[in-house]
Amino acid sequence: MVKRQAYQPILITDAPRSQDDQLNSRQKRYVLMMAIRVACLVAGAILVGAKAPLLWFWLPLCALGMVLVPWLAVLLANDRPPKEEHRLANRFQNRRREEPAPTALTTQENPRKIIDAEP
Repeated sequence: MVKRQAYQPILITDAPRSQDDQLNSRQKRYVLMMAIRVACLVAGAILVGAKAPLLWFWLPLCALGMVLVPWLAVLLANDRPPKEEHRLANRFQNRRREEPAPTALTTQENPRKIIDAEP
């Protein structure tokens, strides 16, 4: 008897993002975070120039944004996608995917046929 292998489509959703796509995403995130830093700098300058009420509260927040945001921006820009958590588990999972799915059961594999055939 010849075993037929079931057709298993390749899912594009399982493919990792391309290097260019990852780089583009990280660059956009970096520029956005640096824009937030510039906004903190401008807001701090405006608050000092206008002698805003509660300056003791707003100025440290702006300073924190000017120091913390660039640090996070560099960390996130240099970040890469996480590695596969369990490389060994993924190898076994890929083997299971490669096994063909049964298309039809024979009389030997189908328990109903055996039960129905007996008197």
